[in-house]
Amino acid sequence: MIIPVVAIPVSLVGAVFLMLLAGFTINLLTLLAIVLSVGLVVDDAIVMVENIERHIHAGLRPHQAALAAARELVGPIIAMTITLAAVYAPIGIQGGLTGTLFREFAFTLAGAVIVSGVVALTLSPMMGAKLLRPAEKERGFAAWINRRFDGVRDGYTRVLASTLRYRPVVLTLWIIVALLIVPFYMFSQRELAPAEDQGVVFSVVQAAPNATIEQTKLFSTQILDVYRSIPETAATFQLINPTGGFGGMVTKPWSERKKTAQQLLMESYGPLSRIPGVRAIPLTPPSLPGGGDFPVDLVIASAAEPRQLNEIAGQLVQKAMTSGMFIYADADLKFDQPQAEVVFDRDKVRSQGVDLSQAGRDLSVLLGGNYVNRFSIQGRSYKVIPQIQRAERLTPDQLSQIYITGSGDKLVPLSTFASLRTSAEPRELKKFQQLNAVRIQGVIPPPVPLDKALGFLENEAKALLPQGFTIDYAGESRQLRTEGSKFLTTFLLSAILIYLVLAAQFESFRDPFIILAGSVPLALSGALLFSFLGLTTLNIYSQVGLITLVGLVAKNGILIVQFANHLQETGKDKLAAVIEAAATRLRPILMTTAATVVGHLPLVFATGPGAGARNSIGIVLVSGMIVGTMFTLFVVPSIYMLLARRRVVVAEVRRSERVPELAAAV
Repeated sequence: MIIPVVAIPVSLVGAVFLMLLAGFTINLLTLLAIVLSVGLVVDDAIVMVENIERHIHAGLRPHQAALAAARELVGPIIAMTITLAAVYAPIGIQGGLTGTLFREFAFTLAGAVIVSGVVALTLSPMMGAKLLRPAEKERGFAAWINRRFDGVRDGYTRVLASTLRYRPVVLTLWIIVALLIVPFYMFSQRELAPAEDQGVVFSVVQAAPNATIEQTKLFSTQILDVYRSIPETAATFQLINPTGGFGGMVTKPWSERKKTAQQLLMESYGPLSRIPGVRAIPLTPPSLPGGGDFPVDLVIASAAEPRQLNEIAGQLVQKAMTSGMFIYADADLKFDQPQAEVVFDRDKVRSQGVDLSQAGRDLSVLLGGNYVNRFSIQGRSYKVIPQIQRAERLTPDQLSQIYITGSGDKLVPLSTFASLRTSAEPRELKKFQQLNAVRIQGVIPPPVPLDKALGFLENEAKALLPQGFTIDYAGESRQLRTEGSKFLTTFLLSAILIYLVLAAQFESFRDPFIILAGSVPLALSGALLFSFLGLTTLNIYSQVGLITLVGLVAKNGILIVQFANHLQETGKDKLAAVIEAAATRLRPILMTTAATVVGHLPLVFATGPGAGARNSIGIVLVSGMIVGTMFTLFVVPSIYMLLARRRVVVAEVRRSERVPELAAAV
């Protein structure tokens, strides 16, 4: 196994060199690509080594076996390499958030796969000719493994021959499993990206619209007390203004705590909700850049009056809080800003001898807070702001105690000719695409996927909204809806691109269909089963895993179909050719699948920072490869018998005779 092991560092060094040429940086996504490539780059080398060993067992000397194996696998390895590299092209060239994030990821993986294909066709045969021994010299553990596998291959050959006698049953099972993709995909939970523990819990602070900075500061200190009472807290921070603020806690490193940031969020929610005077909303930062403050961000836009929007928003918020899916939900349109208007009685103004314009100027000076001049002290300039003392202008009722300049510069109480009219007005009026708008924002607990919470609001909004109202999104919710809709297009483009690449390699439109139809739907169904069961979600990482799966499982079909075609050209009938091809390629298929599964298994059990993304893509790849390989071994031969054309015998005498000559020359 030293030959595939050597292929790993050589391929990774080549991939890093290509990253250097392309100007890519070492970041989380390129590192994830390198981790994934460890399980991918050994596939071609494993196939080559296994084929060399097969020829050695057939009686050829190592040099002859290496040349024969390399000549035999030039086409399949090129096809497998281009297929797996081409699957990432649509990801790398697409726009939006996914394209921006995964461009370096996709091209790094594609570069590693291309380098591994070159290594498999050059370095691996050379090392095989020097290191592999003839069959009669095998002993010990290697000989025991070969004997055990010969038994597995014989058993598989018998079972495959039996299934080919009942091809309608196999094809019916294939159709059923392939059709399960639809419900598995439709009923899988969706989110933009898995929640990640970034070592911080934020809190958005909301205060009354007429609160003072002293009042907000008094109650906000209790928020910090709650965070300091949590043992996992390393530091706290807070920025406040009269009507709200922002703060949070920084957690201790992973090695010093057992609770995740999401668990700490839920732990702090209860004490924070009991703080009077302010509203503290705990949340964790989004996993990907570009999101807003809240994960749920639904926009309702209309040309209707803001008060009608406010009524509908209130009903939606009430339904959201009673659904049990939200720990916080609110609308950004609030008619709670107290406003006091000074209403002048013109008759009383005239009777008091007050100039109306003078009264307005006096109120502006006493309450407006505008500066009228500057003065200097010790070289510094300061503003002169005439204003009555703050203690005398805290409530609207205190306005009646203000005096205004009357006739003869006499002071006249404002209450003698004016009255106060109070009302509640919106804090601010929002626009969305030039329409009046309100945003329903919310925070969801960790077990609830974003798609489920957003879908609940969408359904309730459709039932409540009258004609002329539209639904849109902002922040992370907008990214989920726009990026999630691109997956099917990207997947379809990847499948078409792979099909065309295989059609060019096989010079046939049937063979690529056999390869893809016999492997891809089954692997996708197996991977989506785990998202359907709730073990992961459909997010941009798992979607990239599904696209990667197309190239991985297509390798198995390529090995079987190419060798079956070759055997037909040597004179075997179609049934005997496909049985022998599947039995011969069983070992490299199982070995490459095992290498891929074992290489990606650490992603499934990863913990710590960034574990959510690694878990998601790891579950998809491991489950899809296991299920897809098991089905491919039986379904591809049945589809091959149904669709593959019969091939004429091609004379290969001259080519086969040149192999010993080349080996002798070496």
